[in-house]
Amino acid sequence: MNREETAFTVPGSRAYCRISLALFLAGFATFSLLYCVQPLLPLLAASFGVSPAASSLSLSFSTAALALAVFMAGPYSEWVGRRGLMAVSITAASICDIGASFAPDWRLLLVLRAMEGYALGGVPGPAMTYLAEEIEPRGLGLAMGLYVSGTALGGMSGRVFSGLVAEYFGWRAAVMSIGLLGLTLALGFILLLPPSRNFTPKPGFRPRYHFAAWFAHLKHPRLPALFLIGGLAMAIFVTSYNYAGFLLAGPPYRLSSAQASLIFIVYLGGTVTSSYAGHLSDRMGRWHVLLASLFLTGAGLALSLGPSLWLVVCGLALATGGFFATHAVASGWVGRLAVADKAHASSLYLLVYYLGSSIAGSLGGWFWSNDGWPGVMGFCGAMLLATLLVSLRLRQPRPL
Repeated sequence: MNREETAFTVPGSRAYCRISLALFLAGFATFSLLYCVQPLLPLLAASFGVSPAASSLSLSFSTAALALAVFMAGPYSEWVGRRGLMAVSITAASICDIGASFAPDWRLLLVLRAMEGYALGGVPGPAMTYLAEEIEPRGLGLAMGLYVSGTALGGMSGRVFSGLVAEYFGWRAAVMSIGLLGLTLALGFILLLPPSRNFTPKPGFRPRYHFAAWFAHLKHPRLPALFLIGGLAMAIFVTSYNYAGFLLAGPPYRLSSAQASLIFIVYLGGTVTSSYAGHLSDRMGRWHVLLASLFLTGAGLALSLGPSLWLVVCGLALATGGFFATHAVASGWVGRLAVADKAHASSLYLLVYYLGSSIAGSLGGWFWSNDGWPGVMGFCGAMLLATLLVSLRLRQPRPL
């Protein structure tokens, strides 16, 4: 189907609203399931007798498995379709999360969390591709921003809710409650999302075709830079929050798990900045909005080094807003630049995105053990500098 014959969904229509809400629920479910253990890391370390760096593996195993899955989900969705794959993925991940709440030992918990991450790999890439295929280009930035805002709100709600439940009922009840929520959201997603109108299935798995598509995207003059920006931004974000819980639980703050989990309310800023950044990128040009988002992240990282709790909270709030704005712009830009085989471009973006969080999220434990919070922020600052340098590759004389 060529561009002139494509039946795009126009902004403001009933179908556009249903698509936006369904993908918002998918993003909410994905990130609440994936990150519900992040505020529980100190509790998991104490419960299973592992170090802070080892406790972060309960998240890193999930994101590493997800990285592998998203790499394959793109081509697989070319065969089976986007909608069905996303529905099955959310449902399976929710069941794995419920199973993890019953894990009797650390190894089984890690296995179940890895399985959960692998299942969730069927959501992000197909979601980005579905939007790029179905939404009219002039409304794509806003739709992608709304999807990313769903991931922000889901990430916040999953973390805050699990921290509050864990305070009174333990970490097992917290993890189970998020799994049950995921099943509910999966049902809402299935009922809301319309079938694809612009999807043409490609029969069978053809390795030569898929490798050619991936290689073509890697040869693109700008797409690899976007892949790296997504991976580095996610690495900064996850590393910061992995060890913020240990910072707040230790001296001088000594917050409880419920109190520490409230830090994730700053995710509300991410829901605003992601939607706003996506909208601005459609009007003002993506590079300038991307650069502003990265500077916002840097200001937040610096502020979090302040001596008071309020400065830490405000710093993380700014860094969170900057991250989600960066992700909204970068992910939407990938969909715009990838003229053909958009699913393969999305899978490459998300492969680097989640590998960055898996590697840096656990590596940050070394900096925490040796230099505490300043060491973690120094590590994040170095990654931010690398992101800024890579972003220069994307500079255009005119908005793209």
